[in-house]
Amino acid sequence: MSLQELLKESIDRGASDIHVVTGQQPIFRINTELLESGYPVTTSESVAAMVREMLGDRRYAQFLRRRDYDFATHVKDRARFRVNAHFQRDTISVAFRAIPSDIPPLESLNLPPIVSTFTDLPSGLVLVTGETGSGKSTTLASMIDRMNHKYGYHVITLEDPIEYTLQHDKCLIEQREVGSDVPSFASGLKHVLRQDPDIILVGEMRDLETISAAITAAETGHLVLSTLHTQSAAQTVERIIDVYPAEQQNQIRAMLANTLQAVVSQRLFKRIDCKGMVPTAEVLICNNATRACIRENRIFEIPNIIQTNAAMGMITQDQSLKRLFLNGCISRETVLNNARTKDLLEAARSA
Repeated sequence: MSLQELLKESIDRGASDIHVVTGQQPIFRINTELLESGYPVTTSESVAAMVREMLGDRRYAQFLRRRDYDFATHVKDRARFRVNAHFQRDTISVAFRAIPSDIPPLESLNLPPIVSTFTDLPSGLVLVTGETGSGKSTTLASMIDRMNHKYGYHVITLEDPIEYTLQHDKCLIEQREVGSDVPSFASGLKHVLRQDPDIILVGEMRDLETISAAITAAETGHLVLSTLHTQSAAQTVERIIDVYPAEQQNQIRAMLANTLQAVVSQRLFKRIDCKGMVPTAEVLICNNATRACIRENRIFEIPNIIQTNAAMGMITQDQSLKRLFLNGCISRETVLNNARTKDLLEAARSA
């Protein structure tokens, strides 16, 4: 089995993910479903050779020590893949996530129109959140691409690994990969302010040190874009505050209230009107009411703020679900299985 053949086949079939597990044939995920690829059953030797081919001898030796390794590979002129090689039952497995070569225009992602205005912000913190595979990286890449064609900014990204390859247009863009160009997100953020950036993209805010450095960068007049694995705007704010020790939480509430500009919480669902996936997006904009809630530890009021400020462009997950359902994009079962409020459940049942 040729690695390039496998990757090309996955692209041709529209797979979002490939799973290679020793002793099984490679599996494709296509529109949320796991399907057999039709390729031969793998052996421990063939999977090890595949990983070694992608990593080279030096990094392969590091992988054997770490037992987990994140990196990227590509099919020339077609797509890049985010890759995780890992061990299970003392054998190697590999998970590939497809990343298209072309960055889709932000307007084509079916996100609320207000999201495009976040690329015009001069400073602050903008977070795109959601579970793994919810389209966060694509949204951020599309936001940067929109700025790239509109403004003359210096953009520095910190990614693990680099996913979309960003080409210079009006912006000067530097992409730094954790593990090869920089030791960690926190280390990269520590030094980035001396590199004269206008826009800073942090692939993921994983820990206290990274979160603290990102907020500090936003406080000093930069626009910082990043992600968290949270499923709502309120949960995002809570997660950031809860990372800090109790004695520092009042201070971080004040800092977050001053710097946070917006939260976009995404989920992807299978379409019924055509092939593919479509996102729901909860959008929180930090107006005076939002900032007061954060500062005064009234996070539980954020859903109500979103619901009552639709005129500003805010939208709840349920409102986003309802919109997709009424437009015929998703099924009633999808709404029933994912609605958070009684009103939407009753509306779906009676539809």
